[in-house]
Amino acid sequence: MISDEQVARIRHLFHAEHWRIGTIAAELSLHPDTVRQALDTDRFRSQPRRRRHLTDPYLDFLRQTLQQYPRLRATRLYQMIVPRGYTGSVTQLRRVLAGLRPPRREAFLRLRTFPGEQAQADWAHFGDVVIGRARRRLSGFVLTLSYSRALWLEFFFDQSLENFLLGHVHAFHDWGGAPRSLETDNLRSVVLERRGDAIHFHPRFLELSAHYHFTTRPSNPRAG
Repeated sequence: MISDEQVARIRHLFHAEHWRIGTIAAELSLHPDTVRQALDTDRFRSQPRRRRHLTDPYLDFLRQTLQQYPRLRATRLYQMIVPRGYTGSVTQLRRVLAGLRPPRREAFLRLRTFPGEQAQADWAHFGDVVIGRARRRLSGFVLTLSYSRALWLEFFFDQSLENFLLGHVHAFHDWGGAPRSLETDNLRSVVLERRGDAIHFHPRFLELSAHYHFTTRPSNPRAG
C-alpha cells in the first residue's frame, strides 16, 4: 500500500512529465503493477487516457542527453533525433524539453518560468459585506499564473477547504488546464503538519493534485 503523496507523485510524473511506467517504478523503487494501480485511481471523475505523443519513444534518450549536456539547444536535439525516426516538429520537441531539462544551479533565484509551468494560490481579504441583517466576511480565492500573470479571482464567504478546492477546479476549467506546479503558503487546506522539509499534506488536497497532475511547493516558514 502506497501513500497519498506517492500516488500524487506517480500521477504527476506520468501525466505531466510523460515518464513511462517502468521509469517511474525504477525511480521510486516500486513494482510496475503498483504504479499502474496508482494511475488507475481517479476519485474525482474518469478521464480518457492521455494520447501518445511523437516524442514518447525518445524521452529516455533526451533525458540522458540533457543530463550530460544540459545547455544543448532544442534545434540541436531535434537534429539528433530526426535520424532516429522522429517525425514531429521542433515546436513539439521544445514543449517536451521544458519539462525534461535539469534545473540550473545558480547563486540567485531566477524568477522566470515557462508558460503553464507554475501558479500561486492564496486567500485575500475584502472586508465585510451586509446581507440582510447579517454582516459576512468576504474572502477572495486568488490563483495567479507566474508566466502570464493571468488571474483567477473568486469570492467566498469563508476560507473553508471545500471553497479552496472549488476555486482551483473553477480556475482550471476556465483556463482549460492546470499548471505543472503550484506554490502556496502553509495553509491548513494544504499542509496539516510540517517539520522542516517533511510535509504532511492534506489528503483532500492530494486528491486534487493527483487528479490535475500538478505538484505542490508550500513556502518555507519564516525563521523566528
